[in-house]
Amino acid sequence: LVRAPASHAGGPGFESLRTHHSFQLLAHFSVRYNDGFMSDLHASRVSIRGTGVAAFCSAVLLNRAGVAVTLEEFDRPRVPAIMIGEASQRLIEDVFEQANVFEGLHRITKRVVAWGPDVEPKPLPHSAVVISEAELAERLRPGLSGADASDPSWTIFASRPLPPVAVDRRFGSRLARAALVQLKKESDASSCWIESLENGWLFLIPNSASEGYLLSVGYASLEQSRLIAPQIDSAGADAAGFPAYPRIIDPLCSAGWLACGTAAMAFDPICGDGTGNAVREAILAAAVIRADGPIDDRLDHYRMRLLAGFLRHLDQCRQFYSTGHSTDWWRAELEEIRKGIEWCQAQLGAYREFRYQLRGFELEPISPAARV
Repeated sequence: LVRAPASHAGGPGFESLRTHHSFQLLAHFSVRYNDGFMSDLHASRVSIRGTGVAAFCSAVLLNRAGVAVTLEEFDRPRVPAIMIGEASQRLIEDVFEQANVFEGLHRITKRVVAWGPDVEPKPLPHSAVVISEAELAERLRPGLSGADASDPSWTIFASRPLPPVAVDRRFGSRLARAALVQLKKESDASSCWIESLENGWLFLIPNSASEGYLLSVGYASLEQSRLIAPQIDSAGADAAGFPAYPRIIDPLCSAGWLACGTAAMAFDPICGDGTGNAVREAILAAAVIRADGPIDDRLDHYRMRLLAGFLRHLDQCRQFYSTGHSTDWWRAELEEIRKGIEWCQAQLGAYREFRYQLRGFELEPISPAARV
């Protein structure tokens, strides 16, 4: 509920394109963008594939810069509730140049956490809004200029399917299920609730004064809960399970295409603000496409930044999953996280130092003397 549903994480049956023509184009990418002839590629026309915050963010930034953009939307299931923190709210408002994107939404001001065996609940300050993915998309849907973007020089994949060369690297096996719940009258609807159990964890996100969504990860159930169960009056049926483990595609980009948002990588919902991460990836993707400089250097920078972000996420997961409990389920998921950390470190070790930096929404080269 904080981030990736099954449609984002690549589960079977969730990739429903509006036209079969898009599948035919994937074969075109595998030939055209891997034969090396586009060494001096510049952004003049860009195709963006996806329906969501990453697709819309990159479309707005490129269109505002005068790049011809086409947006090919996909039909897919939507996440019923996502939490967006203050920093990500401000970032989204800056990108879309709208000051009232999040007006009127239910607000979370506290999170209550019981993480670890026999740990007492701890209240912590928090500041976020709760919104459905469908409503967020409608609030952000861009109005693009009518410039022709046929025969694009670049394609941004913010949804699947991806070019055939891209494969998933998955670090875990945990699934999550979401259920609509009715809150008890005495429950504090301005708080979200997080609780680890013997074989999974629970996350309760109120979206109004009387109801919310319960995320169950692994084999966690309300019958085992000491913290969250007392907040719930009744629970509806769980929806179909979807992946909650971290995953990343490899490669993340090549000449003529980049992946961003959950087409590029999906996070465990226990860590951070997935929507904000998708926006930052889209900002970087648009900047890399528009920047000057050798394509290989720009794409290397894009890969390094996304890999570094994914590594930070895995390290956060490691901290949570090493303290959640000591059962076989937690140990197995922790081992997969460690494998992911080792893989990321090996990938990053093959790259040179960062040669670019973002200034606002522009990618600028770093002078050799300032590189770290």
